[in-house]
Amino acid sequence: MRFLIWVVFFLFLAGCETKTEDKVADFPTHFENSNGTETATYLQVVDFYIRLAKEFPEINFQTIGETDSGHPLHIVTYNPAGDFNFKKIGAEKTVILINNGIHPGESDGIDATMMLYRDFATGKLAPPENTVLVSIPVYNIGGALNRNSVTRANQNGPLAYGFRGNAKNFDLNRDFIKADTKNAETFADIYHLVNPDIFIDTHVSNGADYQYILTHLFTQHNKLGGDLGAYLHQELMPKLEDSLAAVDWDITPYVNVYNRVPESGFSQFIDHPRYSTGYTALWNTLGMMVETHMLKPYEQRVRGTYELLLQMIRIAEGDGEKIRRLREEALTRHQKWTFYPVQWAIDTTRSSTLDFKGYEADTLTSEVTGFPRLQYDRNRPFTKPIVYQNFMKPSDSVLIPKAYIIKKGYEQIVELMERNKIQYKTLQKDTILLVESYRIKDYQTMANAYEGHYPHYGTKVSKQMKKMSFSEGDYLVHTDQPGIRYILETLEPSAVDSFFNWNFFDPILQQKEGFSPYVFEDVAAKMLSNDPGLRDSFLQKKADDPVFAANWYAQLEWFFKQSPHYESAHLQYPIYRLPKD
Repeated sequence: MRFLIWVVFFLFLAGCETKTEDKVADFPTHFENSNGTETATYLQVVDFYIRLAKEFPEINFQTIGETDSGHPLHIVTYNPAGDFNFKKIGAEKTVILINNGIHPGESDGIDATMMLYRDFATGKLAPPENTVLVSIPVYNIGGALNRNSVTRANQNGPLAYGFRGNAKNFDLNRDFIKADTKNAETFADIYHLVNPDIFIDTHVSNGADYQYILTHLFTQHNKLGGDLGAYLHQELMPKLEDSLAAVDWDITPYVNVYNRVPESGFSQFIDHPRYSTGYTALWNTLGMMVETHMLKPYEQRVRGTYELLLQMIRIAEGDGEKIRRLREEALTRHQKWTFYPVQWAIDTTRSSTLDFKGYEADTLTSEVTGFPRLQYDRNRPFTKPIVYQNFMKPSDSVLIPKAYIIKKGYEQIVELMERNKIQYKTLQKDTILLVESYRIKDYQTMANAYEGHYPHYGTKVSKQMKKMSFSEGDYLVHTDQPGIRYILETLEPSAVDSFFNWNFFDPILQQKEGFSPYVFEDVAAKMLSNDPGLRDSFLQKKADDPVFAANWYAQLEWFFKQSPHYESAHLQYPIYRLPKD
């Protein structure tokens, strides 16, 4: 009898395995059908997830928002409990958001995520109990539809793939703050709906050659800050590295070098808010990019991405409660802040050591240019300790105000605030307030176009406290709210990805009124004779500045800017700071 029971039990297990295998076979991916040489087209991806969602109630396929391509964005959610109410999910389970195809030529994550969802749904993998997966199957739909086989010049497969630029030729991984695209607008909607605890963006690297298939690019831990940043640096990243090593998938930090060898040392990439992980960090999400190595075969890269996603899910299963607690605590940590960093620099006093697995390289003479060129030799692998500079420190900070006042007329900014769940009020009547006023003191502008803009950098401001009149309907944005970092990063002109640096306020940089020199000569002469202090300043500037002394127009312009004729709007930053009591 006991023998018969065991026979029935093993037959049951065998039947379950066969059933699982059959279900997996019912949902092959295009990647698998091509023996790992091809990636699915956009329509194949959509069809695959629709079929999965019809078959498995734990998978939900949802249309959400627009893209520049005219096709809508989607999110695919896997929750074994079959509940897709994110307000409820976020309170009970850890949420991981996976973004695929932001650069559709880097398609590894598209195929890996399809297989991962299928394998969870069919029972090939044990489903997570405390973690919900959400993915954007293809974020850059316009780029995915622009399919070719040549634009990834340095990449080893797949046979055909999408293009980096979206339907309007924007690089979407530079658009999260300025939001020039419908894609970025919809991403903000998705992000704030899902409110992920962990965010993973899937990519393929460019740059040096080395032994690794997988590299990781976590959001910079000092910039994330506090207990959350410490957890990312001291626990999450080592756990991912160790868990992958245990299944024979070595991984190293993203190799941030070009046209030189990695063993000379390199620094961590700092993800400003324009990038996906820099944007998600503004709301205390633990973010990372997986960067597979471009020269490795496509099948290996996809399999590696699959394994990384799986290991991250398993870490979330174990650490989810702690991650959610740290994020909850981070919601109010700003209440203890006085200053906020708007610029970062490498901390040269601290670094880490990597046992890096690379290839020896030789410097040869190029047959094309005749200049020195680099050539890696894969027959000469090595493991060497190298310096990794992965600590950053603030290089410039601002005093956090109680609130910002945005004048009417800047609806584009207010719309972005609304999309990012920033709370604001409107003034109910005309009023006079004591505010801190900025004037743009100095800035540089990129000489070449960059993502639809000529961004500014090196921005400096002068400050002045003054009483100002504000109108009914002007916008008051208090900083004491969960989105404080988004507010500061966009409204402080000196922040790297501020709205000022992205050209939102360029009209203030141009004078609208001027002077005719032959007329203003007489005005300047009167100013010179009537104001001894002004005369002394003028003479001193001529003595100190030979270029100024040799330029008659610059001298007249100097007088113009000291006169009441000079317009107050020129270089006046039109957002004002309400100081804390």
